[in-house]
Amino acid sequence: MEVPPLSQSSTTPTVQPTDEHATVPAQAGQATQQVATPNDAVSTGAAPQPANNTRADNTRADNTRADNSVAPLEDATEAWTPPTWDEVVREHADRVYRLAYRLSGNAHDAEDLTQETFIRVFRSLASYKPGTFEGWLHRITTNLFLDMARRRSRVRMEGLPEDTDRIVGDDPSPEQVYSETHLDPDLQTALDELPPEFRAAVVLCDVEGLSYEEIGATLGVKLGTVRSRIHRGRQALKASLERAAATRSREALG
Repeated sequence: MEVPPLSQSSTTPTVQPTDEHATVPAQAGQATQQVATPNDAVSTGAAPQPANNTRADNTRADNTRADNSVAPLEDATEAWTPPTWDEVVREHADRVYRLAYRLSGNAHDAEDLTQETFIRVFRSLASYKPGTFEGWLHRITTNLFLDMARRRSRVRMEGLPEDTDRIVGDDPSPEQVYSETHLDPDLQTALDELPPEFRAAVVLCDVEGLSYEEIGATLGVKLGTVRSRIHRGRQALKASLERAAATRSREALG
């Protein structure tokens, strides 16, 4: 808050001019000099301005600065409006379910994770700060999966579920959603065998297409940890797929 300039009358005592102070006696050959008093205007060739005009100008300038400082805040507040609950579900339900299925490996857990994700979204939507909405959903879904995995001694695995028509969303056909949601059976089995932290990193990178930086933000880990988990997860996937291929070859020969 700026302090308005003090007027001269409040800081400088008023000196009443007298005959003794009004002029300085001229020396020989010199003109008489006038002594400026606090009430005299500085000679600039312009008419003197009242002191209250200066204070009014300063007040108007302060008000202008105050108005300018408030306007950007109002614009920023009105720049983003949270989507409605129906809009969030309609636009993102299939994406969340797909990620939940690839992380959990079965339809039952995927449905539970999807429902819990949108419950969390519903509770936090009003306080959500504008950013990457898909990244926020990735983070909620992945963290819920990791919490679920930690609560279990091992993650329950299924074969191809028979309830593939029990999907989230009405627009795509069951066959389309199934093909988009389910990975190759051998690959899904290999993913299910990975530790949950490795599985989440590999799925987010190689299936969902997130960058290392985005994965680090989603999992809340450093970039080096992301690289390590992805590298080790890929190595484990490769070994598992090689074993599955060898088993299939023996079965075909035998």
